Amino acid sequence: MPGVAPQRIAYQGEPGSNSHLLCTRHYVDLESVACPSFEDVFATVEGRDADLALIPIDNSVAGRVADIHHLLPRTRLHIIAEHFMRIRFALMGIPGAELDEITTVRSHVHALGQCRKAIKELGLRRVISGDTAGAAREVAEIGDPTQAALAPPLAAATYGLQILREDVEDEDHNTTRFVVLSRSLVEAPADDGPVVTSFFFRVKNLPAALYKALGGFATNGVNMTKLESYMVGGEFTATQFLAEVDGHPDDLGVKRALDELRFFTDYVNILGVYPADPFRFGG
Repeated sequence: MPGVAPQRIAYQGEPGSNSHLLCTRHYVDLESVACPSFEDVFATVEGRDADLALIPIDNSVAGRVADIHHLLPRTRLHIIAEHFMRIRFALMGIPGAELDEITTVRSHVHALGQCRKAIKELGLRRVISGDTAGAAREVAEIGDPTQAALAPPLAAATYGLQILREDVEDEDHNTTRFVVLSRSLVEAPADDGPVVTSFFFRVKNLPAALYKALGGFATNGVNMTKLESYMVGGEFTATQFLAEVDGHPDDLGVKRALDELRFFTDYVNILGVYPADPFRFGG
């Protein structure tokens, strides 16, 4: 953020969660601020109680994080960075618990969805918690040897739990994409490595409007990596889209494509122009 170094970064969840772990890896000099919900994360930054927001946006197994995609179209924040993180879950219980006596597993709904095979194999009853680390804390507080949590290994150390089985996620490619948002639109430079541009647009209610609006990206050789639709105001005739493309708005091809997009849309709103994480290229 121009002129002022960020001091605090807000994330959803409790200490020991994946979001907290990513904060400690990439933003070690910032104070990490735990928030109970995604709405609270956005409100904390919009209300200036934190400078940055870290939120998960997509997972390679479970798909998009639905709550986030309801909030993004309404936020005044802007994406300034992205991070990809390999997600590892452990099944953990209280000290002395045995794997064969576990009957119930607690975790965030996305974590439960990413560990279906282990849950089915063990015949466990699922209980949805607000986040993974919170589930670990709940298991520690309840003290029942038949209950376990699915959470990052860090949560076991944080809440004094015993890991009963490691790496219980369904797929070894289980990866979550996180984005970092700030109150200011801070654009990455156009000539300093690969850049991602995220933007919202709403097409006019005309036949083939979306086809025509997106045609400029194809004719100008711009790679579009994301396109998701949102209903506007409950109307089935008005549709808003979130799109992401490789490149900077100042790049000639992207500039021409955006100019053509504006001709067929009611509005275009740039959500962020930020460095592409090396993970996109196998880094």
